[in-house]
Amino acid sequence: MNNLLPGLKRFSEHVFPQQQKLFESLSQGQKPHTLLITCSDSRIDPNLVTQTNPGELFVVRNAGNIVPPFGASKGGEEAAIEFAVDGLGVSNIVICGHSHCGAMAALTGKVNLDSLPSVKNWLRHAQSTKKRMETKSHAFELHDVVEENVLVQVENVKTHPSVSASLSLGRTRIFAWVYSFETGSIAVYDPKLKRYLPSIEVREESEKDVSRFAL
Repeated sequence: MNNLLPGLKRFSEHVFPQQQKLFESLSQGQKPHTLLITCSDSRIDPNLVTQTNPGELFVVRNAGNIVPPFGASKGGEEAAIEFAVDGLGVSNIVICGHSHCGAMAALTGKVNLDSLPSVKNWLRHAQSTKKRMETKSHAFELHDVVEENVLVQVENVKTHPSVSASLSLGRTRIFAWVYSFETGSIAVYDPKLKRYLPSIEVREESEKDVSRFAL
């Protein structure tokens, strides 16, 4: 709390006054353009990384940026996705993994979860990722697991009725990202090339047609 309380004071006295009109407008309601599903890892700051303001992102976070298939979990992900898509009308869904993900390390047996039974139970929703990696004919690194897991979660989010309907109507697009702490780069999956591209390349391409990265 010694770090948090002074921060509250700085926000109230300095940050809020500089953006008062923005916050006043947000009091009238929210209209985010993107549902961002990412990991709970404290090293990720969605608004900082995307350089967006409050009100632009509807964020869902959990260990491993996992999206259980529709009906497979009693967690809040299902309700949050439905609200973002049907209630708020987001036009983008982004699933964002990250480097050095502890959840993915645990999924592949590199972290002992005997003392964390709830985490162990949660990761069963990522078993498809584990199975896919086990079928690889070559050795793989943690980053490979992270990248594959994002693609698996993209498939899972499509099983949600709100998402399926919105996709069929062309109202929503889905994107797969992986954020690297050490480089500050976000790699975006290109379904045509079947690989992730560095954010610098993506920025150049997106000026032409961002839809090429939609899954």
